[in-house]
Amino acid sequence: MKQKPWLVYIAIIFAMIFWSLSFVWVKEVYLVYGPLTTVLFRLVIASLLLMIFAKLTGTLVKIERKDLGTFILLSFFEPFLYFMGESFGLLYVSSTIGAIIVATIPLFSPIAASRFHGEKTSFRTFLGILLSFFGVSIVVFDASFNLIASPLGIALEFLAVLSAIFYTVVLKKLAVKYNPTSIITYQNLLGLIYFLPLWLIFEYRDFTTIPFNLPAFAGILKLSIFASCIAFIFYAHSVKRMGINKVNIFINLIPVFTAFFAWMILDDPLTLRKLTGILVVIAGLLVAQLKLKKSMEEIIAIQQDAGR
Repeated sequence: MKQKPWLVYIAIIFAMIFWSLSFVWVKEVYLVYGPLTTVLFRLVIASLLLMIFAKLTGTLVKIERKDLGTFILLSFFEPFLYFMGESFGLLYVSSTIGAIIVATIPLFSPIAASRFHGEKTSFRTFLGILLSFFGVSIVVFDASFNLIASPLGIALEFLAVLSAIFYTVVLKKLAVKYNPTSIITYQNLLGLIYFLPLWLIFEYRDFTTIPFNLPAFAGILKLSIFASCIAFIFYAHSVKRMGINKVNIFINLIPVFTAFFAWMILDDPLTLRKLTGILVVIAGLLVAQLKLKKSMEEIIAIQQDAGR
């Protein structure tokens, strides 16, 4: 039976909502647990759920021995280095600023492809980057060009962007052989190997001394179930039904949704300056996405799934 088109639009919008809420849920969890604890348990739960989903749907492809090293490198960039930047960055900047900076990832991935894989980079991409950087500047600088957000937080969020760019470069070697479900499941499992020693050294003792906090752990469950699993499934389903070009446009809604939810849930101020910056960033993203090679779009789509 043919699915009704409006159901596909509902699915992709909810995927964007869940990814936007992840920036807010992280802030709620941080009231009790540290970034390493948050990421570690998020990956554990999400990996188990994705493995169950992959087994039930028959989409889990076994890793070939010759590709294991590439998967290890891939998981170093994402989830390890990506979440180290994004998660620790959100200790110092607001959910909205974090979402705005992370939203620039699709702009830089084609440049990396041009440098490492010979992909052509269009003038529209460079124009989109300039517009988006201008939008980010509106949010993080005041009228006198003084930073109004933590320099450390901004740097950490851009570390997440940089790690996602290198992730995309490595990903191209695997995307032609493995499906997105397999790639994300394995990289999450390998990512646990990177995070576990750091968690044992820096946050294990605090975690064992803190009484169990149901609201905070519920936040981790929401991150795992909705942001890392359901949103991915909805997104993959929408790509299959609508195509990557149409679906990627919806990703531009994430900073907008994040600003709204941060205002509603965390009482973050929703100023005209912040809204203007968001709109300029989105304009840059739209300009850059007008013409992208199909092969690069597929890689960016998988990368965006894994970054949420």
